[in-house]
Amino acid sequence: MIRLICCLLLLSTLTACTASEVAEPSPLRTTTVATGDLDFLSAQTRYFAWHPTLAKVVADERVQSDQVISNMQHALKKVLEAKGYQLVSSQQSPDLLVGFGLTLSSDMSDSEILQKTGLVPGLSTFGVDMNKYEKGSVLVALFEPQSQEPVWRALGQGFTDFERDGAKRQQGFNEFISVMLMAVPVI
Repeated sequence: MIRLICCLLLLSTLTACTASEVAEPSPLRTTTVATGDLDFLSAQTRYFAWHPTLAKVVADERVQSDQVISNMQHALKKVLEAKGYQLVSSQQSPDLLVGFGLTLSSDMSDSEILQKTGLVPGLSTFGVDMNKYEKGSVLVALFEPQSQEPVWRALGQGFTDFERDGAKRQQGFNEFISVMLMAVPVI
């Protein structure tokens, strides 16, 4: 009995002395939500064009909107072409239209994004140095050419580091777009 009490005391002493370290959340984490029906995409849905009005950047002077739109189109084109789709002009009767929007959390809150898109991934900023990183949101929407409303939408959030080299930042962004469009079928 004394041996059992000694073991319990020793065990409680050991557990009382344990320490655990909480890892700092990574600013590289992302989250994405999607809604809609991709069944309209088939082997006959080969050609896409840019949506005539949905190519928007809502951000402050740290972001060059024209450059971001160009980078976004490049990333989307690369991913969609790898899946078998081909970019055409809007005059060439595309099978689908691709639109997008980007914003920073300092320019549009999650509640504003939810109000405008009906979606919000809700990426937490807990544990992230918000002096170094800023949460960004990216919307990609697919439209049938005759439709005013998107057939499918994906909204992703991640952190951007304005101090990071432009080429590395673009590579990370390209990978993020690839993940966002993972549900789009290969034709």
